[in-house]
Amino acid sequence: MAVADNLPIRTQQPVHSGKVRSVYWLSAADSARLIAAKGYPVAADTALAVMVISDRISAFECLWEGEGGLLGVPSKGAALNSISSHWFERFKEAGLARSHILDMPHPLVWIVQRAQPILIEAIARRYITGSLWRAYELGEREFCGIELPEGLRQNQRLTDLLVTPSTKGILRGIEGLPEADDVNVSQQLLRMHWQRFGFASESDIDRYESLLKQGFTLIETALAQVDQIFVDTKFEFGYAHDAAGAPELIYMDEVGTPDSSRIWDVQAYREGQVVERSKEQFRQLLLRSVPDPDVLLNKQRMAERNALARAFKLPHEAMMSVSATYRDIAEQITGVPLPEVSDPRAEIIQVLADQYQLITHNN
Repeated sequence: MAVADNLPIRTQQPVHSGKVRSVYWLSAADSARLIAAKGYPVAADTALAVMVISDRISAFECLWEGEGGLLGVPSKGAALNSISSHWFERFKEAGLARSHILDMPHPLVWIVQRAQPILIEAIARRYITGSLWRAYELGEREFCGIELPEGLRQNQRLTDLLVTPSTKGILRGIEGLPEADDVNVSQQLLRMHWQRFGFASESDIDRYESLLKQGFTLIETALAQVDQIFVDTKFEFGYAHDAAGAPELIYMDEVGTPDSSRIWDVQAYREGQVVERSKEQFRQLLLRSVPDPDVLLNKQRMAERNALARAFKLPHEAMMSVSATYRDIAEQITGVPLPEVSDPRAEIIQVLADQYQLITHNN
């Protein structure tokens, strides 16, 4: 499923497409009809959307392709949807919070409710690796207002779960915050400007952090049971309304997936090695494969990076190896085989036509 934004789904707004997912906002009439027919636990006037995930793969802010016309990583979309749906359901069962997902008509499709996102990416780190290690190695010791001790080693487990939120998009006019995307935000700054970051109240900062830590611990514990280490992850939160129309803080986007998290193999780590079970495997593959890795790491070379991503094709076997990682980790997490998708476009059109009456034509 390389293209997800050209399905004949009935919508009155332009399709919104990110690097991986496409969102089709439904009309007020179709939203109300589905809420009543399916019994979704939301207010009758809630706006709904069909969210379709592709198999495209993004890294270093670019989309990448493989040789032989391979436009993405087979099974990746189904794996991400399967994993996220699994964790969101576990969160709800544990009494943490709901998510934006209301229904999953097809392995590549969610029915979601409209939510107002909080303008931070809530990042939790259990190990010092990646960008955190690179900054620490260069002498930084304070991260989002938290002081790390001297003497830490690369890939070492941290004593406490480190929460390092960063901006989602560019926020302007906040004193002490650079006007750039993906800027670390301290707890003090969040509390000083909680309204600008999209919180409904200052106390919801504590609520989001509690949901982040509890969600992380739930996933960490479950992954340990299948010999995997939950290294770090990104959570996103927002506000939606329940069936009574009351606002509530919910989980959004995806969670605990190989795209939003680092996952390591336990046995390899015990032997002093790091074996990636997430998209970090793909990032490292790119760094080893491209002629000049600095193009991928240096944001001052974005024009060169974009040109490289358009021209460079990864070996077919490398892309299939990444596919196997996604499929394997999804099946380990959920405990069931990943659903087979043979003709995604036709399958999606069929189910949305027959069971949801959302297709305008079958071309």
